[in-house]
Amino acid sequence: MHNSFSDKIQRRLTAIYLEFITGFLWWCVGYIPSHHIRRFFYRLFGMQIGSGSTLHMMGRIYDPRHIQIGDDTIIGEKFSLDGRKQLENSEGGLEIGSHVDIASEVMIWTSQHDINDPKFAAIEAKVVVEDYVFIGPRAIILPGVTIGKGAIIAAGAIVTKTVAPLSVVAGVPAKEISKRDSTALGYTLGRARWFQ
Repeated sequence: MHNSFSDKIQRRLTAIYLEFITGFLWWCVGYIPSHHIRRFFYRLFGMQIGSGSTLHMMGRIYDPRHIQIGDDTIIGEKFSLDGRKQLENSEGGLEIGSHVDIASEVMIWTSQHDINDPKFAAIEAKVVVEDYVFIGPRAIILPGVTIGKGAIIAAGAIVTKTVAPLSVVAGVPAKEISKRDSTALGYTLGRARWFQ
């Protein structure tokens, strides 16, 4: 009995802390017009961000402690990145590789509700975005998805299943429409704009 009560209190305090951090990152840090300063705060709160990577303004970040971003990755403005991994034995969290180009207003979710659960319980499942992926504007990536190396996600696509390496997918739900040439990989995205 005592353990369940103390566990409940600990979970509640953790939730309050994460709500504070989320609000601070959204409404304060997300509007600072310098990616150097934003990156400093994101790292301060536990996000792992590789060399040369940047996140543009007005992003929404859920639980930065479980988000890893590789080198030379650029994420456009008004993004949503979900790193939630709050449940015991959860498979949540988000890994984004190197040389990944994520356009504006992309949403990547690792948590959703179980619509068949009487308590509408949360389901958390890890999302992995491998190297050299491009995700077009306003695409949505749902929990449990892996996007293979070099894959392309078209603008507005909703990705519900794992995407094979070098696949080009589009639509709702996203389906493969073509393949990318493997010789296209190997580039560097380069410097992001300082004041975005």
